[in-house]
Amino acid sequence: MKHKRLNRWGRMGMIALLLLVTFTFARRDDFGLGRNMEIAVNVMRELTINYVDTVDTDRLMQGAADGMVRSLDPYTEFIPESEVSSFEAMTTGKYGGVGALIRQKGDYVMVAQPYEGSPSDRAGLKIGDRFLSIAGEDAKGFTVEQVSSRLKGDPGTKVAIEVEHLDGSRLACEIERERISIPGVPYAGWAAEGIGYIRHSDFNEGCYQELRNAIEGLRKEGELKGLILDYRSNGGGFLQEAVKIVGLFVPRNTEVVVTKGRKEEQHFRTTHEPAFPNLPLVVLVNSHSASASEIVAGSLQDLDRAVLIGQRTFGKGLVQSTMPVGYNAVLKLTTAKYYIPSGRCIQAIDYSHSQQGEVKSIPDSLIHEFQTAAGRKVYDGGGIMPDLRTQPQYISRFAATLYALGFIEDFGDEYIRRKGYQTIDPRTFRITEQDFADFVAFMKDKEVPYESETRSALKLIKEAAQNDRFKEIEEQIKSLEAELKDDTETNLYTYRKQIEESIASNLVLRHAYQRGVIANSIDGDQEIAHAVSLLNDQPEYERILKEQDTARK
Repeated sequence: MKHKRLNRWGRMGMIALLLLVTFTFARRDDFGLGRNMEIAVNVMRELTINYVDTVDTDRLMQGAADGMVRSLDPYTEFIPESEVSSFEAMTTGKYGGVGALIRQKGDYVMVAQPYEGSPSDRAGLKIGDRFLSIAGEDAKGFTVEQVSSRLKGDPGTKVAIEVEHLDGSRLACEIERERISIPGVPYAGWAAEGIGYIRHSDFNEGCYQELRNAIEGLRKEGELKGLILDYRSNGGGFLQEAVKIVGLFVPRNTEVVVTKGRKEEQHFRTTHEPAFPNLPLVVLVNSHSASASEIVAGSLQDLDRAVLIGQRTFGKGLVQSTMPVGYNAVLKLTTAKYYIPSGRCIQAIDYSHSQQGEVKSIPDSLIHEFQTAAGRKVYDGGGIMPDLRTQPQYISRFAATLYALGFIEDFGDEYIRRKGYQTIDPRTFRITEQDFADFVAFMKDKEVPYESETRSALKLIKEAAQNDRFKEIEEQIKSLEAELKDDTETNLYTYRKQIEESIASNLVLRHAYQRGVIANSIDGDQEIAHAVSLLNDQPEYERILKEQDTARK
């Protein structure tokens, strides 16, 4: 067999790298690291030269880097050059493209949502449009990834597309790509008279100014007696933006967060006079509120500046930094933990991959007590415990399955084909009895791979009874199975409320974008209603901030 050999310059480069690494770490008395670096280089060399098949050195490097970080925490990862642009888009909320979400349906990729005001929106793309061609290529058979890669590009460049609308008409146009910035604050409005409501969904660059503008906009519209900040399912982002947002509500030079790493300790304080120092605040959180959203919620709680309502937050108190590692690849690694004003770290005690950062059961011996500025008791151990706990509002597995399989969107397409686009009030829109009956008819020939928990449990009991030869029990189980009604049509009516809400949201999205969907959800949201009630009860609001401890676990 003919072996591939490293050329002279490759060998010299590898030797130089090895000498540099060995010299650097020998000076730091870190013989173990230098030794392991030498072993890693030797392993890669031997695999490249002597493995029975030709190996891809890029894949070797990817596998080696992934292996090195796998045993650390869920947030430390190696990002190769090919994935850096996607990583930057995810962390900054900005990318070059036409500004549309897309989905697969059969042989075609369709528009799932054009962002409001984006190039795709201005060009006339609608939900349900299917791509017929892109840059002169027939788009039939394209995957979502193939369409996405063709639509993205440098701002200022253009892409020619042809789409087919739901009514069968076609649109051919040339769209100029732009720097797409996904809003961190997609909605600001009123939850009740005098009570503002703002959904803050992402801590991307510039979200502080978005939030400030949103609050000032509400104050211009009318008297703002209280404000609800919704951080539910906000996964975080830039720490600096979180600090500036807290600064809107607390005195200048207030310490918001301290980050402590192996090399240094950094203190982050507010730098400006507060724009809204006396505005009553309620912050909504849930188990998916993480990182920067926990900094805002936790520090406002520690400073007795807001009442928190919802469920214990995710528990991500780790700071990530990106380090260049050569050839446009980067290493995103955890470099510090952050601590909020009471001194507690909100990171879950066990942040291994087995936990994925979620807060599990914590022994009392590992939970420590801290105090807010007013002396209220708060605790560490993982996440932020709200002042007023509520039960999460789960969507059923059946309703979630309908959405995941695209049936809700497909029915929305049929609805628009029949009725067209109408003038609606996003806040009050609901589907009618006839609309739901039409959906039930639409689902008649659809297969839904769903099995209720009751039927799953009966299957297990039946199998156990057969193994144990309990024939009399088998007969009882058969009787229960015969009585159990969990066919698709029955489940449509069992979970009707959730399904109607999903259909209404999809239809509102087609008329009023994401802000309309959020507006539509406000009136039926129990936690928003709880927040409104509290903000209208000033004595109770103040009592909580002065006296009430949070639950320990």
